[in-house]
Amino acid sequence: MTNSIIITGAGRGVGKATAERFLAAGWQVGLVGRTGASLEEVAADHENALVLECDVTEESAVEAAFDRAVGAWGRVDALFNNAGVSLKGAPVDEINVNDWRNLIDINVTGSFICAKTAFGVMRSQDPQGGRIINNGSVSAYVPRWGSAAYTASKHAITGLTRSISLDGRPFNIACGQIDIGNALTDMAQSMTTGMPQADGSIQVEPVMDVKHVADSVLHMASLPLDANVQFMTVMATNMPYIGRG
Repeated sequence: MTNSIIITGAGRGVGKATAERFLAAGWQVGLVGRTGASLEEVAADHENALVLECDVTEESAVEAAFDRAVGAWGRVDALFNNAGVSLKGAPVDEINVNDWRNLIDINVTGSFICAKTAFGVMRSQDPQGGRIINNGSVSAYVPRWGSAAYTASKHAITGLTRSISLDGRPFNIACGQIDIGNALTDMAQSMTTGMPQADGSIQVEPVMDVKHVADSVLHMASLPLDANVQFMTVMATNMPYIGRG
């Protein structure tokens, strides 16, 4: 039986790279995102790809996307809860409250809605169970300068991961988190030109190929359900993480 996964934020960056990796490995892949054209590009020439255009902050849309996936595949084996946004770096008193609310709505509430929906599907399907992998960040542990909103959202993801891990035990649902540091995507191009550091300087930071993230997520998702990677940090070796601040 072919394994199946739904990936949110699948039209670009980490989500796109991960979707392409899973498709290459023969998985059935549901591509969730707000931009249908980007998802169609990822799905092109892949018969195992299923485009599920929706906004992760809309519960009814997420439920409809999972219903479509279950209708096509019969079950959902895994969710990569990846969709998220960031803000331009700024001290906390300069962060616009509406920008904060939008980020929290996508990064936290959207992740909760997708996890909640996946959990319900996995709990009710036969055989019961599945795996949820949340995209955290090294910011779930150590903040960058000027990142109060993003850092708060990623700390919240860690709490969500731990809670789902506990809630999932009776239902054969595993939950883990991948924490990524400086994977080179379109969103991370600024790291190659200079990022603000804790001492006030601007420094170019080392980056890594995003394919290493995709390979890591595939490893986590491919484990049998009696084994789980609870937390994995995958980062550019020499990035300023250890000792950040």
